[in-house]
Amino acid sequence: MNVLTSQTAWYLTRATGAVSLLLFTAAVVLGILDVQRFSSRRWPRFVIDGVHRRVSLLALAFLGAHVVTTVIDTFVSIPLIDAFIPFIGSYRPIWLGLGAVALDLALAVVITSLARDQIGYRGWRAVHWLSYACWPIAIVHGLGTGSDASSTWLLALTALCVVAVAAAAIWRLARDWPQARRARLAGAAALVAFLIFLVAWLPGGPLGADWAKRSGTPARAAAAVPPRATTTTPLTGSTNETSTGSSSESPSGGSSAPGEGSGSVQGPGESEGQEEH
Repeated sequence: MNVLTSQTAWYLTRATGAVSLLLFTAAVVLGILDVQRFSSRRWPRFVIDGVHRRVSLLALAFLGAHVVTTVIDTFVSIPLIDAFIPFIGSYRPIWLGLGAVALDLALAVVITSLARDQIGYRGWRAVHWLSYACWPIAIVHGLGTGSDASSTWLLALTALCVVAVAAAAIWRLARDWPQARRARLAGAAALVAFLIFLVAWLPGGPLGADWAKRSGTPARAAAAVPPRATTTTPLTGSTNETSTGSSSESPSGGSSAPGEGSGSVQGPGESEGQEEH
């Protein structure tokens, strides 16, 4: 693959991952509204149902494009099988594996939805609950695999998605309270646990020092970026980092940090597999 094609794949991987995150978040929110039979004069229920289905299919299409561009990106070798079988790859196996789990869950939801008449409503509904597990797994995958996790735009995008789903979930749990109290309390506990996990994990994880190495970036990918030397500025005594080798641009055109790889399979909406800066 030539440099131009690799660079294009590098950007497309990130773009499709971010768009997938937004679309899957919208699908989850619309699904919550739809299952609660929410409707208004401007948004009758059949409109919400139709938009929910189309947004879900569009999200799956972008997810497919995200997987393809990740596989064809040559900076880091990620075989197609790694997109479907979790935790077997050499590149950030845990965080990439979570993306594979999210993808498998999303495919299960879509396939059973298409075969709803054959498997029956109860079977379809049981599998459809997996969508609520798919979304948080995809969020963690995107933050753990991507170097953009420390960037303002991705943090803002992720926070927006988390707030949207949390608000919709709280609305659903509070509506018709105290009916099905145990189930609603379990759902509330799961939501709170996920939010606490994000707050506790991010500072020492993707936002912490040396995350690229700690997350499982292969040594070969880490060695692809030259080390940085520290110099002292006269008079002020402040230190500055300067590259000791060639440019720190990744082969696929993105700004890289030591240990940075460009590609990663993203789950629904995950941001791309960049390493930390």
